[in-house]
Amino acid sequence: MQQPALPIQPRPTWNWKRVFVVGLLLWLATVVVTLLTRNPVLVPTLVLLGSFLVPVSFVTWALQRWRDEHVTTELVVRAFVVGGVLGILAASLLETYLLHPSPWLFGGVGLIEEGVKLVALLLITRHMTRRHTRDGVVLGAAVGFGFAALETAGYAFNATLTVRGLSLSALVQTELLRSVVAPVGHGLWTAILGGVLFHGAARGRWLTARLVLAYLWVSLLHAFWDGSHDLAVLVTFLLTGSDRQVRLLRVGYLPSSTASQTILFTTLSIAALVGVSLIGLATLSRVWRSGTDDVDHPDGFPYAHYGPVGPTWPPTA
Repeated sequence: MQQPALPIQPRPTWNWKRVFVVGLLLWLATVVVTLLTRNPVLVPTLVLLGSFLVPVSFVTWALQRWRDEHVTTELVVRAFVVGGVLGILAASLLETYLLHPSPWLFGGVGLIEEGVKLVALLLITRHMTRRHTRDGVVLGAAVGFGFAALETAGYAFNATLTVRGLSLSALVQTELLRSVVAPVGHGLWTAILGGVLFHGAARGRWLTARLVLAYLWVSLLHAFWDGSHDLAVLVTFLLTGSDRQVRLLRVGYLPSSTASQTILFTTLSIAALVGVSLIGLATLSRVWRSGTDDVDHPDGFPYAHYGPVGPTWPPTA
């Protein structure tokens, strides 16, 4: 017996490109006015606009291209806001009480932050009646971008506090850098975990060996991302350092660098970030392709087929 077609929710009229452009113009205007007036009241506006510009643009894309009767507006927004807040609060608590300065610090940060985002995604999506690998990618990315937006706001706020008072240049630099790398950071890592989680759930299995391996893998990528600066410093001085520089490094002091060492350090830092990003994107691509063989849910309703612009209903041949 043919199942009745479920109605599709009307697509939002807003466009993610328009949201990004308008948000960018508002951020630039806020930067200019703040620089001209030196008015500290504008700092929260500057922090929020810069921190949420890229994440909110992603959420708009998700609503525009991926919204259906299961991945609803409410669910996407809840994943972004509630999932992000739960993740940042849990990570702060665990990192404060469990982590201490050590060579394994970045590994602990990766395990904690990826773990709390995964748990937040589980809580947010626990009432979904049907799950698809690619839905998990989108909702996982929403949680990750929410976490990233709040984390960037914190870093941007801290960047303004210096011994000389308010530092707008440090704030702007922090937001620019973190906005550029936002799509290949928290959003990417949680998208991978979300896809693997939903891939197993679509087959009636929540905790799978594949999910555990994916969790360890993205935690490792996270650790290398966070530790790329320190790793580049170490490699630079090991390759080009003088005996004095190496001795200072071994006892915990950062030696001054030459111009050539600075160039090498910068090159290594960028190469490490690019390498981690490419590996993460390749992993996400593999997870995304695995969604093509998702099976029917036990409730009898077939999964929507996914085309270039998102889910369609009813499925087409």
